[in-house]
Amino acid sequence: DRATWSTVATPAPAPAGHNAPFFRDGVEPRDVLVAEVEGTITGYVRLTHPYPLASSAHVLHVSGIAVAPAFQRRGVGTALLAAAEREARGRGARRLTLRVLAHNAGARHLYERAGFVVEGVMCGEFLLDGQYRDDVLMALDLTPMTDSPRSGTSASGASQARRARRGSR
Repeated sequence: DRATWSTVATPAPAPAGHNAPFFRDGVEPRDVLVAEVEGTITGYVRLTHPYPLASSAHVLHVSGIAVAPAFQRRGVGTALLAAAEREARGRGARRLTLRVLAHNAGARHLYERAGFVVEGVMCGEFLLDGQYRDDVLMALDLTPMTDSPRSGTSASGASQARRARRGSR
């Protein structure tokens, strides 16, 4: 986190010193997937539940992802997102969400290549370096293409768009 921190990547303050705990309340070791190249830890992705509610237990959220600078643009981020998707599916999740700053073009491109789609934009959500920056909510639909909506309700336009996009790949 310290090596990759910038106001392009996160609105959070710079990480504390070396003694700051990586695992905090609500984050267990099983929630963090680690990338390793030739014995060197090169990145991680952290999965959490976005809300402590039973009604959203089917959603997992990428609450952190980082790739060591020397390993960026070498497929590590792609591998981490693929592992996060497998883990989310393995836990029975139907959605995998994340938030990304709109001006972080590299991350947005990575997420789009992994199949995430924009579901919403919070305009001017953060004041960073003297500029108001948008925060973008992206999601990956993990439901099987054959799933049908329950109780006679129709699928949302966003779900239909994801399925159409997924089907055209």
